[in-house]
This record gives sequence, C-alpha cells and structure tokens, in this order.
Amino acid sequence: MVSDRAVLKKSRRWVVKFGSALLTDDGKGLDHAAIGRWVDQLVALKQQGIEVVLVSSGAIAEGMTRLGWTKRPAHVHKLQAAAAIGQMGLAQVYEQSFQRHATATAQILLTHDDLSDRKRYLNARGTLCTLLELGVVPVVNENDTVITDEIKFGDNDTLAALVANLVEAEVVILLTDQLGLYTADPRHDASATLISQAKADDPMIVAVAGDGGVLGRGGMATKVRAAKLAARSGAVTVIASGRVENVLLDLRSGVELGTLILPSASPVAARKQWLAGHLQVKGTLVVDEGAATAMRERGKSLLPAGVLSVEGEFSRGEMVLVVNVAGEELARGLVSYSAVNARAIIGLPSSKIESVIGFVNEDELVHRDNLALN
Repeated sequence: MVSDRAVLKKSRRWVVKFGSALLTDDGKGLDHAAIGRWVDQLVALKQQGIEVVLVSSGAIAEGMTRLGWTKRPAHVHKLQAAAAIGQMGLAQVYEQSFQRHATATAQILLTHDDLSDRKRYLNARGTLCTLLELGVVPVVNENDTVITDEIKFGDNDTLAALVANLVEAEVVILLTDQLGLYTADPRHDASATLISQAKADDPMIVAVAGDGGVLGRGGMATKVRAAKLAARSGAVTVIASGRVENVLLDLRSGVELGTLILPSASPVAARKQWLAGHLQVKGTLVVDEGAATAMRERGKSLLPAGVLSVEGEFSRGEMVLVVNVAGEELARGLVSYSAVNARAIIGLPSSKIESVIGFVNEDELVHRDNLALN
C-alpha cells in the first residue's frame, strides 16, 4: 500500500478536478471560501514542484444559481445560456483566488473535437504545456456554451482523464463530496466500506459504482470510467472528498485518503501502447544514424536536421513511422508538421524553420513526448 501511494509523492504533474456539488456547496452558488482553501493547496503543491492543471465543473451550476433555477433544464440552449453566465463567475473567482498568491491562471475551454482531431489535439497540448512551463495554472472546462450531445465529453471526470493523457500527467485527482468509492452506496447501505485501492481493470469497481446527482452529470460510475481512461496513459487516479481539510496536501504526503485506482502498465508502456495501437500510420520519416542514436540511447526528440527523406502524405498531428536507412522501424509518433512542410525543412537546423516555411509549430519534427520507440 505504501509503495503504491508513493507515486503521489514522486509525481511532478497533476490534473485536479473539482465537481459541481463541491464548488457550489450543493447548489447554493459558488463557495468562494472553499475554493480559496483548495487554491491555497494547489499553490502549495506548485511550491513543492508539482505542475497543476485544474479541471473545474461548476459553470452550469453557477449559471443556474444566478438565474434562480433549482432544476437543471433539459433544453440544450438553456444549458448553454446557463454555462455562458456561470463561466463568468467561475473565471472571476479562480482569478481572484490565485492572484492572492501572485499566481497567473488561464482559461481553457475544450470540446470533444479539440481532442479527437489530431491537429487540434497537438494545438491544445502545445498551449497547455507552454502554460505549465510558464508557471501558469490552466483552468480547463468543457465548452458548454457551444457543445451538443454529439460532441460533448459527457462529464468533467472524462475530460480530466483526457487532459491527463494530453499533458502526460502522472496523477488525476477527482475531488467529490464523497470520501471515495465504496463497496455499496453509503447513503443507503450502512455496511458499505471504503475501497482504499484497486486496479483500473478490476470489474469490481465498475459493479459498485453509482450514478450522478442533480447538479452534475458525473457520479462514481463516471469517475471509475475516467480512472480507466487515465490508466491507458499510465496515470493513477484518486477519488477523494474535497471537504477533507488539506486533502490535496495530505494525498501528496502519502496519507491514505480516498480510493487509489492504479493502471496495469507503467506510464511509458501505457503511452507506447496508446501511440502504437490506436492510430493509423500516415507516412514515414527516414533518419540518419545520428538521429537514430539520439532517440534510442538518449531519449531525444526527432529534429528536422536528422531526417533524410519524407514518404507519404500526412497532416500535422498524424501518426508517422520513423525508420533508419535500412528501413528498420525505430519508432512511431505524432508529427508536428505536414508532409509538405516537413519536406521543406528536413536536413535543416530548427533555427531555420521559420525562415523557410514562415512559422514554427515546434522545434522538433516529432517531440519525444509524442514518440514511442520500437
């Protein structure tokens, strides 16, 4: 148990999600005092060297409060209107809370299309990773003002897991109004006990998960599904109560709180499996021996200077093979430039990219974070 929770002490990038019931004190409006306490903990985590991405529910719930609605509307345009109104209040309270610590924040609103389209996926990833490098706390929410049933994530638990994959976070914390995942619903079964730890592929955790409440779309069922998604990229998930004092700092210290859900594979193995197995290969990059050695032995990104030729037609963000001059597969990864632009910059130092094609997406043709060695 101790060794499994040690990942929380060693990790360097967290995605933390707050649920609607927590943020709005069960629908009474944004709880500024509680949000301030969670922000204090997030800043303390940053001071310990953790990069934090915050996924926040609450926009629709806050909009409903401001409009005087007590029941979540079914009409999509009313939900979108509530989200638009509530997003203003949500952004304001986070900005004010983090400003007390001289910490900058940024609002990121995503739809499913942003993460399913490879080009937009890389754009979102680039923005989030740049914000983290700058010491900014991204506040991510689903763009409820424009989504429809066909393009929504469905809940912010799922969004948190997908964001974890996007930025390669090691830890996903899902804060809720429950202490964690129980063997049964503790609100109705006095014999229910807290599940301290489980594997993401354990069918038991799916069987015991319940449904969501009035305010949110989430519930234990969505949190378990999110944990399974996060596990695909090697992240651990903790489901815990945001109402426990100093919950985030205690989790960081290894205190046994909530339910820890572990992946079956290591982060490196899980991401390699995701890259290798879930995307169609669109082209090939043939590299020289220097680039091959840098990738294999030193874990380096693939720079344009080390590429000899480009085969096939592909767009930015699509999967390509990386092979040596003998045609042996070395790796596969998500390419940062289209085939047309890649052909224009191969063999050149990264400093020449802008002068040749007029812009720079990345210094790398394939960044090491998007590269799975064979």
